[in-house]
Amino acid sequence: MSGPLRFEVTAIDPSGARTGVVTTRHGSFRTPAFMPVGTQGTVKAMTSAELVDLGAEIILGNAYHLWVRPGAERIARLGGLHRFMAWPASILTDSGGFQAMSLRELRTLDDAGVSFRSHLDGSPLFMSPEESIRIQRALGSDIMMVLDECPPLPAPREAVAAAVARTTRWAERCLFERREDDGALFGIVQGGTDEELRAASASAITALPFHGFALGGLSVGEGAAATWRTARLCAPMLPAERPRYLMGVGRPEDLVECVHSGIDMFDCVLPTRNARNGSLFTRSGSLSIKRAEYAEDASPIDPTCTCATCRTHSRAYLRHLYMSNEILGSRLNTLHNLHFVLKLMRDMRAAIEAGRLADFRSAYWAARQQEPPARA
Repeated sequence: MSGPLRFEVTAIDPSGARTGVVTTRHGSFRTPAFMPVGTQGTVKAMTSAELVDLGAEIILGNAYHLWVRPGAERIARLGGLHRFMAWPASILTDSGGFQAMSLRELRTLDDAGVSFRSHLDGSPLFMSPEESIRIQRALGSDIMMVLDECPPLPAPREAVAAAVARTTRWAERCLFERREDDGALFGIVQGGTDEELRAASASAITALPFHGFALGGLSVGEGAAATWRTARLCAPMLPAERPRYLMGVGRPEDLVECVHSGIDMFDCVLPTRNARNGSLFTRSGSLSIKRAEYAEDASPIDPTCTCATCRTHSRAYLRHLYMSNEILGSRLNTLHNLHFVLKLMRDMRAAIEAGRLADFRSAYWAARQQEPPARA
């Protein structure tokens, strides 16, 4: 492999959706791909071996959280994040840009970077674009992300425009800080749901020599229809020969709609967070296991699912675990939701290879007894 990343498109559906293979320093993963989120060096409730068994080929770690605890340099001394968490395959690291939004009550932001008060003890922290890259380098990331400004939506247009400009300036600084032996580096397109700002951001970011490109600033308050519309608008703005990554989006319906628009990579905490809160994915939609109607229900979560949880345990048992606050409940629910999402990605890859993604999409929405969303 020449360079830290190679991307090969292997099939293209009539819709424009495609399958591919991304190769990094730690092996290959197939796209469209969903990356389980291991924010603090763990995909909550799962071991690395269990993730491999579920079919995960790449996971996400978070630069900010690992920087704060246990410390990026400590992880480096212990052999890097792969060895630290015993994960054998690729790791993409978020830059800390999302925390600059989600922890906005604990930070100030200017052109130099982001000044945080630690969410753990209030101690002062400063993350510049250069420091973000140094943190990700210390973690041993295979795919690093630039530090970006991600405004929550809705936001005034002038605030979104300012975030676009700052994200471009920070992207250039991240590129300058990156070393030849570092992992790949992806640029991030911002712009909210504004078509003109998205086009301007895409033009500026794709002019820079990144190994892949991401759409940031979505699923941050704008609503599902706006997320899907913006992803559909922006995917063609990104180079076809590079991976396209939609950050922080991961409901099953989001994956179906945005794969159809030509997106290759996704991450989201929602499958694991929902699992711990008793919200489980099924072919017909979400199921809340805490509901009293399941107290004596001997059926599995989803009769069509082949995961170990559905093969072994009833809704009644899973509800009992949830109501008893048993750790096993979180583990079994998480295993199911991750299996569901990873199988969904495998099924969509097969549909693209067969040139039948439109049929797959129609069947997906029919199982939920809904009409497919309009794609005007």
